[in-house]
Amino acid sequence: MDMPRPDPGVLSRKARIVARLRAVLGPEGVIDDPAETRAYECDGLAAYRCAPLAVVLPRTTAEVAAALKVCHEERVPVVPRGSGTSLAGGALPTADAVILGVARMNAVIETDLANRFIHVQSGRTNLSVTAAVEDEGFFYAPDPSSQLACAIAGNVAMNSGGAHCLKYGVTTNNLIGVRMVKMDGTIVTIGGPWMDAGGLDLLGVICGSEGQLGVVTEAWLRILPKPEGARPVLIGFGSNEVAGACVADIIKAGVLPVAIEFMDRPAIRACEDFAHAGYPDCEALLIVEVEGAEAEIDEQLGLIRQIAERHAPVAYRESGSEDEAKRIWLGRKSAFGAMGQMGDYICLDGTIPVSELPRVLRRRSRPRAGRRSTRTSRATLRPARRWARKS
Repeated sequence: MDMPRPDPGVLSRKARIVARLRAVLGPEGVIDDPAETRAYECDGLAAYRCAPLAVVLPRTTAEVAAALKVCHEERVPVVPRGSGTSLAGGALPTADAVILGVARMNAVIETDLANRFIHVQSGRTNLSVTAAVEDEGFFYAPDPSSQLACAIAGNVAMNSGGAHCLKYGVTTNNLIGVRMVKMDGTIVTIGGPWMDAGGLDLLGVICGSEGQLGVVTEAWLRILPKPEGARPVLIGFGSNEVAGACVADIIKAGVLPVAIEFMDRPAIRACEDFAHAGYPDCEALLIVEVEGAEAEIDEQLGLIRQIAERHAPVAYRESGSEDEAKRIWLGRKSAFGAMGQMGDYICLDGTIPVSELPRVLRRRSRPRAGRRSTRTSRATLRPARRWARKS
């Protein structure tokens, strides 16, 4: 795939465009040295690289509006960028584009524990949102694998989920409002910490729009009380199909784990070599986590074990401490880094009905004549029709 051809007219006006941007953002808010703009030539999808015309790093919504107004008047394409962890190419620039990064917009504007929301600038990282409220016994639920680095701006743009979205939903289920700057510099507020407005669900349109409707500069996020406890288990199986059947039976039984994760043998090996999480040697692996009071956890895990034993598991390991629980999740959270060490790869998302999961995994397990590629499967159970992510 070739990147779009840059507009020669925009390239010829680079000096004027950069000067105008510096006039509204100051010298530290604009990067145009080719040696420095190369840091922004791609996001997590590194197969395509192109340095942008310039990079702007505003600190406030007003500065974002001023920068976008300049770009609109100069007819310069703008590519919003959170932390650049996207694997979908959402922050890939062209040679005539300006990258608008929100990394310096990372403040907590307001925390309201009584009404269970936090108002943050969109450059704040996912994990640091929880860090801002965890001492008070709250947390922010969406937890994508890149949560240590990814920004709320990118989470909103991509409607990010994470391992625990089965119970808590994805970003759209935890987003209650945004402040956004349209591409002409107009500032708008959609939603907020109050009752839902009547009419069209504009917030639902914005969440997942990949920055095409404007630049989200602030977000109101729903925070939840931390559960009393949580406990993951590892369940190993002799085939992908059997693991898929176990997942279907757990859901049919009415059990609602906070997370269910699937990995096949290539993914298990890659994650174990990379993170040394202590995963068993098996064809397929499930990570199932439940939460609640101790008695509730024991009851749910007891039912899950009964279901699993009907499928002849080759391994069953229940976390016995917080450190062990972290090690169980360490491998899964390191999956993309582990895949990267294996060489170039393509990440694909798909949606599969729970009832079809065993059949799909069985078909993916069949060797294909004449193909040498190494395929790995990882699945995250998601709510409703967006329940599974495979790559």
